[in-house]
Amino acid sequence: MELHPLAQTFAGVAEAYERGRPDYPPAVVGALAAELELPAGARVLDLAAGTGKLTTGLVRAGFDVVAVEPQESLCELLAAKVGAERVKRGTAEQIPLAEGSVAAVTVADAFHWFDQAAALSEIQRVLQPGGGLAVLFNVPDWTGTSWGDEVGSLIAETRPEHPGFDGRPWQEAVREAGGWSEPCEVRVTTNQPASPQRLLDFLASMSWVAAMPEAERARLVERVRAIVEAGDTPAELPMHVMIGLTRLAQD
Repeated sequence: MELHPLAQTFAGVAEAYERGRPDYPPAVVGALAAELELPAGARVLDLAAGTGKLTTGLVRAGFDVVAVEPQESLCELLAAKVGAERVKRGTAEQIPLAEGSVAAVTVADAFHWFDQAAALSEIQRVLQPGGGLAVLFNVPDWTGTSWGDEVGSLIAETRPEHPGFDGRPWQEAVREAGGWSEPCEVRVTTNQPASPQRLLDFLASMSWVAAMPEAERARLVERVRAIVEAGDTPAELPMHVMIGLTRLAQD
């Protein structure tokens, strides 16, 4: 399965992604574990694990985690963070795990990149009876800054058609696939460290920004830098994590 062209950009901006994207604190992992009724030590698949932001949170919470990621350079980064024995190269459409081998599957900021029908079929295959799926989305909150509206508008103006913003809601794909419980969402809000440089790294890690020609990307980053550095940035800003939840339907 060939990756979406924008999804392929993440391997080239892994360092900026690590610096700029939020971590998943215990409150987020605890919420999804409680909602899916995961016992201590349950085996969890973190699908499209990327740089391992969620993977590391799941490992710290004591789960038996396997991370599946399609890009080789990101697999190497994952292996350095959580151990090579936890990492497998593969895609959501061809998961390299046995049938019924995991209690839950997590997908953090990546479900929109999948062939969703094929991915949901594969997720059903690897889940144990009654197993659950958690689809996470990060929503930054810049309302406490002087630059939030201006930067937000500028970023939106640069964005081409994007499956994460312009595609159908994940719930529709789940309902269409069948075999799942009615999807629901919970929101967890935590404060994350903030600084002008962290925001610039966040910007640089956006797929369509990473895909820009170098000169165009540099101009955008410098425009945002000038706006942010002329304003005020609190030491922390809220981050809302939307956790979409569904489980294999019981017969």
